[in-house]
Amino acid sequence: MVEIVGNVESKQVIIAIVIFLTSYAVIVSEKINRSIIALCGALLMVIFGIVDLHDAYTEHIHWATIFLLLGMMILVGITNKSGIFQYIAVKTAQSANGDPVKILVRLALLTAVGSAFIDNVTTVLLITPITIAIARILHISSFPFLITEILVCNIGGAATLVGDPPNIMIGVAADISFNDFLLHITPIIVIIMLITVAYLKYFFGKQLHVQEQYVRQLMDIDAREYIRDTTLAKKSLFVFALTLLGFVLHQFLHLEPAVVALSGATLLMLIGVKDSELEEVFHSVEWVTIFFFAGLFVLVGGLVEVGVISRAAAWMIEVTGGDMVFTSLVLLWGAGFASAFVDNIPLVATMIPMIQDMSIQLALPQVETATLWWSLALGACLGGNGTLIASSANLVVASIAVREGEPISFTDFLKVSIPVTLISLALASVYVYVVFVKLGFA
Repeated sequence: MVEIVGNVESKQVIIAIVIFLTSYAVIVSEKINRSIIALCGALLMVIFGIVDLHDAYTEHIHWATIFLLLGMMILVGITNKSGIFQYIAVKTAQSANGDPVKILVRLALLTAVGSAFIDNVTTVLLITPITIAIARILHISSFPFLITEILVCNIGGAATLVGDPPNIMIGVAADISFNDFLLHITPIIVIIMLITVAYLKYFFGKQLHVQEQYVRQLMDIDAREYIRDTTLAKKSLFVFALTLLGFVLHQFLHLEPAVVALSGATLLMLIGVKDSELEEVFHSVEWVTIFFFAGLFVLVGGLVEVGVISRAAAWMIEVTGGDMVFTSLVLLWGAGFASAFVDNIPLVATMIPMIQDMSIQLALPQVETATLWWSLALGACLGGNGTLIASSANLVVASIAVREGEPISFTDFLKVSIPVTLISLALASVYVYVVFVKLGFA
């Protein structure tokens, strides 16, 4: 890497690579907050003249992604104040009449649906404490429920544009709409979800037995007590419904998904939040995540500026020979295995410009380029089930479980997660090959 890349001096190439790899290594190690490291790396890219400051915030930072995340965070933060999420979780458990196997299945489906519209970390933060409380009322281990919720959360998050940050990033970069995700990705995710839930029901079924007296305790709970603000709950559900409708219709309305999300957040603040509570609402935004994204985009932008990404794309083309089947499957499984060990957000941030360059170098038609995007989305999201450290949602559930005295071991998680991950990636591979490559429905 001591040659000239385009018109960029080899010294800049080396500096950019060192900054990126060092930042990435520290982010993966989790020794220092990842947002601080991403910002440090971004600043170094600017200080060393690899990325121009003006280009950083006009070209490299994907503001549409950040505003979409911001809008959804505000929406969920306000809605959570009403207690409606906890109410739904308790009612879901009670609808199973206290049968632990049915509770496991219903909480799994609730988690999957929730993670399709709310980011995974928020979903597990809402559902995990309630799950542990339900398990304690029934005097059974929460382990089967928590493992199930982790796995289905990562799968469900892959279903829609707003379900998981990697999907948001891909959607914005490739101009893929909410409806495109519903048409192309949701069907295979539903299939993977049903097979996964059936497998987990079989795997954990024999461990779930409850005495009748504890079932009665669960059924005696008044779920309405979890609603802290009935008026806010109604307003939140109304605005959530409007926002989802906006996502479905955004192409016809000529509105970006980010505008829809911010409109929903603004409307709910207008009708559901008092002036004295606005500061609390803005505190509910995960600013750490927002700054992580901003820094990460500039970090990757540095590699783009010095030509590293275009060279990586050329190397990928050499390896696969430009064969669409091989390239798609390499992307899917490569992203799947990589995201089992590293955060899929920086992984996808790095892969996006590479796919864009591959598309240009191979002069790919739209359908073939779309196939690469779908392969990346499926691999990055489904690979999040590979290990306990594979996604932020996994770590959040594990930390809550430790705090509640029911730790989840790395090896116990692997016993369940490896079969689920391999089955998921295998099903996704068949789907990509048949639907996208052979039928051309991409």
